[in-house]
Amino acid sequence: MHIAICGSIATDHLMTFGGKFADSFVAEQLDKISVSFLADDLQIRRGGVGGNIAFGMASLGQRPALVGAAGVDFDDYRSWLERHGVDCESVKISDTRHTARFVCTTDTELAQMATFYPGAMSEAREVELKPVADRLGGLDLVLIGPDDPEAMVRHTQECRDRSLPFVADPSQQLAWGDGPMIRSLIEGATYLVTNEYESHLVEQKTGWSAEEIAERVTTRVITRGADGVSVVTRGEEPVQVPVVPAASVADPTGVGDAFRAGFLTGLAHGLSHERCAQLGTALATECLETVGTQEYVLTGDEFLGRLAGVHGDGAAEELRSVISFPRP
Repeated sequence: MHIAICGSIATDHLMTFGGKFADSFVAEQLDKISVSFLADDLQIRRGGVGGNIAFGMASLGQRPALVGAAGVDFDDYRSWLERHGVDCESVKISDTRHTARFVCTTDTELAQMATFYPGAMSEAREVELKPVADRLGGLDLVLIGPDDPEAMVRHTQECRDRSLPFVADPSQQLAWGDGPMIRSLIEGATYLVTNEYESHLVEQKTGWSAEEIAERVTTRVITRGADGVSVVTRGEEPVQVPVVPAASVADPTGVGDAFRAGFLTGLAHGLSHERCAQLGTALATECLETVGTQEYVLTGDEFLGRLAGVHGDGAAEELRSVISFPRP
């Protein structure tokens, strides 16, 4: 199954703050906010939604095609992704801009404050999907994640024009996008993936009710943090899947991307939505326990053993029969 992952490619600067952001805000003065936080730690990691999802899929034996734009400083990052099994042939390299940068600080309550610099990501709007499909001999599914907004709109419309099934994953761009843009990103999607807060934001900004969205999207996937995942497919009974508990929490950055990687890997193997979500929750937990969005290393027996502890031996054995765990 040929899956293209369209999304941001970025370098993450991840910091931790040993207090609570909320203690530094004065409700009556938020219009004059001017605060700084002394970070306890800094980790510089590879990231971006597109890169994270593609890495996660490759860690489960897939070879996704990463589609996006990166800067003149992408060589080391490209080498890392390709060594782990990601197809980077469709990444556009800017002649003038640096790869996008994500700067995020996380406090003791796991609240986050972040800034994103797009850089070369702005050139993703110049990338077309047809050459990708021609090179791979077709595309079975295209995930359109947070990226340059014009690129997201263009990729979505091209999927509709070429009858390519697509996953709408607007996530971080929901806060920026207006109603018409968001409607254009999800109309006709095979899957719409959001977290619980984003699911309400989609309804608010589009003006569509949950029922009206269900008329436009075949399957809606909603992650609910510690409360698990809901998968609702038109004409079918909803599926509820619990999370795999974390042994420890290192950093929440990229957890949603890891879930998507697991879910898409399940789809690539033709598994049920329940199995896809179970695989997604297990991979999300691996990411949650690791600092950095692409630093987890999977060991098949341990990974599937933890999954079996929550989702049952039957789920683990079915996944064992189809998933490989390459170790570069």
